[in-house]
Amino acid sequence: MSTTELKSNIHKIVETIQSEQLLQTLYDFLKSKEKSQSGKLWESLTDKQKNEVLLAYNESENENNLIDSDEIFK
Repeated sequence: MSTTELKSNIHKIVETIQSEQLLQTLYDFLKSKEKSQSGKLWESLTDKQKNEVLLAYNESENENNLIDSDEIFK
């Protein structure tokens, strides 16, 4: 997916969100990522936390483990 498509899809998702709290959380997350230096978060994790992230990533490769975005945003 191109950068333009990603931005468009993100905008579409955000437009459907009615929860001010969720919108604030997304805003805060994106704002923090905009300012952060690449790799700093990863470096701050313990080995156990890094393993949990890697495990979650590996599990996400199996579509049976995924939750539909509509379900998440309910």
